Amino acid sequence: MALVNTAPDSPPSAVPNLDPGSPAFEASSGATALDPAVGARLKRDEHGLFPAVAQQYDTGEVLMVGWMDDEALRRTLTTGRCTYWSRSRREYWVKGETSGHEQWVKSVALDCDGDTVLVQVDQVGAACHTGDRTCFDAGQLSAVVGVAAS
Repeated sequence: MALVNTAPDSPPSAVPNLDPGSPAFEASSGATALDPAVGARLKRDEHGLFPAVAQQYDTGEVLMVGWMDDEALRRTLTTGRCTYWSRSRREYWVKGETSGHEQWVKSVALDCDGDTVLVQVDQVGAACHTGDRTCFDAGQLSAVVGVAAS
């Protein structure tokens, strides 16, 4: 039996009709679910997703922004590797699993509003799918530089 997913951006864990053999079904049944105390603090969008900012742990460099649901966060917290939900491929992916550009988790924090996760990582290779070190290397915008009052 295949996963039935009627919402294009939604991970299977957000869809009630799940294959009983799938990891998402196990997560939804509580067999390997995210800690309920953590889940209660999360604010998700209409697809059950929230942004995850990946930051190089030792330099503070912002590497990329990905999307997670409860299951992706649980996998990230329990495996030491960043797992995201791909909205375009509609599947979970472990950063670096195919490219070799791995993200090794150093710490995970939930922001004050509960709507974004910061994952400090040790990035191996490029973080961006374009091959750039970060997803923000090629997109510098012209902006007026502000000066704090003294």
